[in-house]
Amino acid sequence: MTDDRLPADDPLPADELLETARRAARRAGEIQGERFGDPGVIRSKHPRELVTEVDVACEDAVREIIGAVYPDHDFLGEESGESGGGSAHRWIVDPLDGTTNFAQGLPIFASSVAYAHQGEVRVAACVIPPWGEEHWAVLGGGAFCNGRPVRVSDTAALDRAFVATGFPYDVKERGDNGLEAFGRMVLATLAVRRPGAAVADLCCLAAGRFDGFWEVGLKPWDTAAAGLIVTEAGGRITTYDGGPWEPSSPNILATNGHLHRAMMDVVAERR
Repeated sequence: MTDDRLPADDPLPADELLETARRAARRAGEIQGERFGDPGVIRSKHPRELVTEVDVACEDAVREIIGAVYPDHDFLGEESGESGGGSAHRWIVDPLDGTTNFAQGLPIFASSVAYAHQGEVRVAACVIPPWGEEHWAVLGGGAFCNGRPVRVSDTAALDRAFVATGFPYDVKERGDNGLEAFGRMVLATLAVRRPGAAVADLCCLAAGRFDGFWEVGLKPWDTAAAGLIVTEAGGRITTYDGGPWEPSSPNILATNGHLHRAMMDVVAERR
């Protein structure tokens, strides 16, 4: 008799993981669509960081779907925090990215589900309900939007670059709040946008709509899934100083690759 279960330190089949990730992200997106315009009770985790009933409902649904298939895996969710401990398998979830947009009725928000094995993100699924888009990627397998492969743009001149950013919730309290870099980037590029949902920003970068993205103070659930989608679409991600990036890094610089050095210089004020 053989045991079909893999040892804890072995990766699981990517197709099964992807199916679970996509199903979970889609369910969160469905809840968002059903409740858009009716966010329910809104409370504050921080004066500028909101959480709604929908955030919690989405995370509960995602956790239920993943837990039914992989009950022994660790789970990190924005609303419930870390659970489990010691497993090589970990799910990193933002149930509703762009909560402030959602609460205010602005149709820019998303769900994000990532699977990591021994700290390496291997599977990602993001749904942007107002746009009818589902983005996903598997490590080494490319990036897709609604079933079609996507690639980053080929823009190579910074003054033609269309880029995006965001600001941390504690922008008024922290010194490295990104405001000075924002001003420099406005002057250096074609245009800068601040949509308010990092997951959507990074998926737009992967799809070639934006040419670059930078932000400080993001959390692992903001970038784990969409970061893999960007790199699988041919993009490059580092920290502001060009160092190795991971979802827990204090800042992120993501580009189509061609613009990376130029954007790094602007962020670091080396122009």
